[in-house]
Order: sequence, then C-alpha cells, then structure tokens
Amino acid sequence: MTRSAAGDRAVEISDDDVTLERPRNRDHGDWASNVALKLGKRLGIDSRAFAADLATRLAATDGIASTDVAGPGFLNITLDAAAAGLLAKSIVDAGDTYGRGDLYPGVRINLEFVSANPTGPVHLGSTRWAAVGDSLARIFIAQGADVTREYYFNDHGTQIDRFARSLVAAHLGEAAPDDGYGGDYILDIAARVEEVYSGDLSSLPSDELLEVFRSVGVELMFGDIKASLHEFGVDFDVYFHEDSLHESGAVQHAVDRLRELGHIFEADGATWLRTTEFGDDKDRVVIKSDGEGAYISGDLAYYLNKRERGFERNLIMLGADHHGYVKRLMAMTAAFGDEPYVNLEILIGQLVNLVRDGEAVRMSKRAGTVVTMEDLVDAVGIDAARYSLVRSSADSMLDIDLDLLTKKTNDNPVFYVQYAQARTGAVARNAADAGVTQDEFDASLLSHETESILLGALAEFPRIVRQAAELREPHRVARYLEELAGAYHRWYDACRIIPQGDDPISTLHRTRLWLNAATGQVLRNGLALLGVSAPERM
Repeated sequence: MTRSAAGDRAVEISDDDVTLERPRNRDHGDWASNVALKLGKRLGIDSRAFAADLATRLAATDGIASTDVAGPGFLNITLDAAAAGLLAKSIVDAGDTYGRGDLYPGVRINLEFVSANPTGPVHLGSTRWAAVGDSLARIFIAQGADVTREYYFNDHGTQIDRFARSLVAAHLGEAAPDDGYGGDYILDIAARVEEVYSGDLSSLPSDELLEVFRSVGVELMFGDIKASLHEFGVDFDVYFHEDSLHESGAVQHAVDRLRELGHIFEADGATWLRTTEFGDDKDRVVIKSDGEGAYISGDLAYYLNKRERGFERNLIMLGADHHGYVKRLMAMTAAFGDEPYVNLEILIGQLVNLVRDGEAVRMSKRAGTVVTMEDLVDAVGIDAARYSLVRSSADSMLDIDLDLLTKKTNDNPVFYVQYAQARTGAVARNAADAGVTQDEFDASLLSHETESILLGALAEFPRIVRQAAELREPHRVARYLEELAGAYHRWYDACRIIPQGDDPISTLHRTRLWLNAATGQVLRNGLALLGVSAPERM
C-alpha cells in the first residue's frame, strides 16, 4: 500500500515497478527512478505531485543528501558522501562474490557452442563463439545457474566422408577430391594416421583404408580441436556425439514421443512432423522414404535428450548461415509441448574479419581457405583475442584490427582495462612501501567529484552482470570495464593515496586505499567473467 499523494489507495507493486538507474548526467544525482510515473498512472493520480511527495519523504531518510523531481515525475536522488562511500568497503569485503546475483538460482542451463565439424581447425567464426559462449556460461554461473557447457560432435554425415577421402588422397599422394578439404593440416593428419596405425596400410582394400582414415583421422582432428580450445581457456563438460543419436534409437524415441502427441503423420512413404501447426512455413520430413533420417531427425532426438537430462533452458549458438533453422527449431520445441525461446533459445552470430595494415587477412596456410583460432592467437595472444571477440554484440559483423590489439596503448581496449587493474596493484604496493594501510575507513571523506563518479561506476557492476545474463550479451561487461577503467584513471590523476613530501598519512589516504582496492576487485571480477587474465604488472 502507498499513501501520501495517493491517499489511502492500495496498489500491488513488484520489483519491476521500483527501478533505479544511474543518470548519465551526474548533475542529476546518484540514482534516478520513474516509480512515481508507473504508480501514478496506475492509481489515476498526478505523477509529478506523487513524485514530489515521495521526494520529501526520501529526503528525510538517512544517507540521502537530496532529492528533486524532474519532468512529469522522475525522481533524482543524491546520496550523502558517507552512504555512497560505504560501497568501497563492502566491495572489498565481498571480494570475488561482488557482482553475483540470483537471476537463475539453481536453473539448469545447457549451453551448446562452437560445435565445429571435426574436419579442420577451429575457424574464426567458431572462435568467436568460443569466447562469447564461455563468457556467457561464466555470467550465467554468476547469476546462480547450474551450467553445462556442451559440444555437439558432428561425426555423422557427408562432411566426415569428404574428410576421410581427403586424408586418403593425401596418404596416396593424390590431389584432394573436388568436394574435399585442403591445407597443410590434411597432410599433417594423414601423416599422423600413418604413424599411429599398427597395421600395414598398403595391404588394406580401399573401403577398409577409407574406414581407418575416417575413424583415426576424426579422432586426431578432434583431439587437436580440444587442445586448441583448452589453450584458449575453453573446456566443455559434455562432448555429445551426433552418431550416438542414430545408433542408440534416440531418433525413433523422439518420433514415438511426437506421435503420441499427435504431431507425426505418414505421406509419400515418409514420416513427417506437422510443424506448420507451430508457425513453420512447411511440414518437415523426419524419416525419408528410404528409411534414412532427415536432417531434422537429429535435432528432434538431441533436443528431447537434453530435456530428459533435466535441462530447463537450452541455448544453441549457431553461425550466421543458420537463420533459416530458427523457425523450424521453435516449431519443434512447441511440438514437444515446451515453450519456444524459453526451453530452447537460438543465438545467431555474425562473421569476423581480421584486418592488418588496413587490409583484410583472408588466408591461412595451415587451413588452406580460412583463418583459424591459432592464427588469431599467434597474432595477438589469448587475452586480446578473447576480449576483442566478446566486446561487440555477437549479432553484428566484427572487424578485428590486429595492429591495434598488439599496441600497448590506451587505444587498445584490452590493454586499457588490464592496465587499470595492474595500476590498482601498483598503487597498493607503493602505498604499503609508504606505510599507508587499510586500518581506517571513513566513507564520508570520499567526496571528490571523481570519487563520486568512480563509486557510481562500481555500483553499476551487479546490474551490468545481471543484464548481460538476461539479454545474453557478455559484451556489456567488456564495455562496462572500459568505462570503469576510464573513471579509475581520472580518479588516480586527481586524488592522491600516498602523501606528498613530509605530509602525514591521514584517514583520507587510508580510505582512498580502500577505494583503490575496490576498483581492482571489480576489474578482476569483470575480467574473470570474460575469461581474460588480470596481470599484476604490465
């Protein structure tokens, strides 16, 4: 119930009604809220008068320095220095838990990403999903979710046949098939198959030779993919083999379930799923007239398998060429009785281009036709590679400037953030050498304009992490860290932690050391969410 300008009228309110945001213009205070606009409209009263009454009541609250009303009923709230400054100590006390939330408490999330075919090195598009997917998993975990990182191992279908034939051609010294794979890695894998195979390859019939290179070659290629991803800081909890769906009866199990639900029908000798009932543009063949499973059969079986493993939310991260799959997968979800875009979500990523000296980098000698994860890491290092891939919205095209990412200047965003974090460590070490300790804290002393701005930025971190999880946008964390780094550098230039000359060490110096420590903690927490290191020295 709310009174004041509303009289004694009662209204049900939720957390969504009481929103607080940081104003872009610091002259508008520390926090802004449109609560009076929302509730005033619902109560049928003047929102500005309601806001004015709320402002008067809030102004009498401990910790609030002033309140004012803007426009038709926006509330602007300014905290007193002591209330605002307490955040620095609470961040240090919270440590690496600061920024965590409860958006998904105990929710089981299956996050499937990368899932590159085991027919070549991880290309740049999949590398982007490796960085984004792993960061998103970390952010979900920070919001209380139980996350399983899953790799869908495509070891069933024609692409494996082409890979095997390419290896055999390399073994025989022949040119790659017209529909096969090229590049130095094919020669490498073929040579390694020859090394590990214990028998005499020259005595094998052609079909047996092909099977050896298929089974051993895929295993070796996938081992290389796993190793590359591990070095990149990405490890998976589950490697799910597509072939197992077809060998275990999972496809038939899914068809039987959908038949029970009344969505399967037979026509032209084939088995169909009636997806048009759920928004698809046409019904889909599940089992072809020759008895072979159509492409969607694996999707049906795999989705049902995930649901039966207990995953409440299933996210699949796909490349830019998969837009056409979304509608049919959502129809599939609905056919199983689940909620599209809740039980199943599809995230589509866009292409990545590398640029050096103003020109696109298009070729990789090792892969033959594509730029690989190793190419990017070799050029700029793991930290810069991961950060650059995650700092832009994944649904937008991305150009990565290799020259920029190798510079140790503030123009390089990952260097800018890491340097800010390293600077907090250097300040702490220099303070210790000068005898400045954290054995005193007076929040009211953090009253400089740059301190107010820095504290405001630090307060935003939990909201940013929650928003990144809710919107599936880890780039928000990266952009936030850059803003925080800027606020810290400006504070560092304006406020001293170590006394000058013979000036005595004061409570202000000690209190500022707490603010320095709090900033370092948030920078480390944010970098950890992106899988980027926080070096102590740079």
